[in-house]
Amino acid sequence: MTGGGNRMRVDVFTIFPELIEEFSAVALLGRARTAGLLDLRIHDLRDSTTDARRSVDDAPFGGGAGMVLTPGPVFAAVEKADPPRPLYLLGPRGRRFDQALAEELAGLVDSSSGGFSLLCGRYEGVDERVVDHLVDDELSIGDYVLAGGEVAALVIIEAVSRLLPGTMGNEASAGDESFTSGLLEYPHYTRPAVFRDWEVPEVLRNGDHGRIDRWRRAMALRRTMAVRPDLIAARGGISDEEQRLLEAEIPDPTS
Repeated sequence: MTGGGNRMRVDVFTIFPELIEEFSAVALLGRARTAGLLDLRIHDLRDSTTDARRSVDDAPFGGGAGMVLTPGPVFAAVEKADPPRPLYLLGPRGRRFDQALAEELAGLVDSSSGGFSLLCGRYEGVDERVVDHLVDDELSIGDYVLAGGEVAALVIIEAVSRLLPGTMGNEASAGDESFTSGLLEYPHYTRPAVFRDWEVPEVLRNGDHGRIDRWRRAMALRRTMAVRPDLIAARGGISDEEQRLLEAEIPDPTS
């Protein structure tokens, strides 16, 4: 299959298609689909079963608690759909999904595939032959247990879709948010300028946009240092220029 220009195709394979459809029909995802920016195709694995009960799971060889997704319906659904690659299995062994990976996936809109696909795990997992011979990689949204991959799929689809040109309306907005530059976002304020004796910082009201930009950058640095020092460490610490910015815009009250 080939890419679709500025339209991103995302295929989702699940036993609960209504969960994906209902969420993605409204708000940002709904607008992206209506505008033709997101081509979201949802495939019910039960439609590719061969028995009257439309069974997609079975007990694991060797015994043990729980059930496992069988390979037959998964292979059949994927082969019938011919989805864009890579095809990711959503599960705990996968690469951790973050903003950098969201940007990487959003870039696939301009690739030969024009998108990517997601396989939602359920029960105790999937038959290992799906991992070995069908999917291209695995993704995880965090170290906790969910009932299935549908919520994870929606997290990934929304994070990626909002990066597509035209989805957000104000293109500057996506580039200004938390994690985009390795920092948390700066504080936001709106009217009224004074609420219950709490004032909006004067710097945001004086019309000096250069000063506002410097203040926001300094606040983002200060906030990230305070609550997410791991992000500061991951980007190699604070540069000399950033340290000077912090001292000029927001003097350390302890110094």
